[in-house]
Amino acid sequence: MENILKRTDSTHADFQQLVGLLDAELRELYGQKQENYTALNIVDRIPVVLCYREQTPIGCAGIKEVNALEMEVKRVFVRPDYRGQGLSKILMQDVEQWARELGKTALILETGKKQIAAISLYQTLGYHVIENYGAYVGNDNSICMKKML
Repeated sequence: MENILKRTDSTHADFQQLVGLLDAELRELYGQKQENYTALNIVDRIPVVLCYREQTPIGCAGIKEVNALEMEVKRVFVRPDYRGQGLSKILMQDVEQWARELGKTALILETGKKQIAAISLYQTLGYHVIENYGAYVGNDNSICMKKML
């Protein structure tokens, strides 16, 4: 089965569908605490990469401008039945390349402490833990990471 990547933006219906599944999964994992992140996860027309298999949207990742040199990785998700196939890595590599094409020199991200697989993925890809930034400062449930491109 071939993976097809499509660059679009966060208004795309397939992205919205995948983000709905992601939000449901995060609510299950974090319970009421997840409501604190709702406002932080709003993405208005940001660049996103969608992954398809036979026209089925199976994964996504986005990037949001922070400043002239950095973007923040947002809303990385792969449907549970497609995990373990390296799709998150493929999505992350594509958003990294896209950020480079946009002239950025670094990517930052936030993930939750319970998302062990995500933390491992980011470390494998060369991200390192940094001080929590922005709205995540003082939040002991968040881990922030950065990678120079």
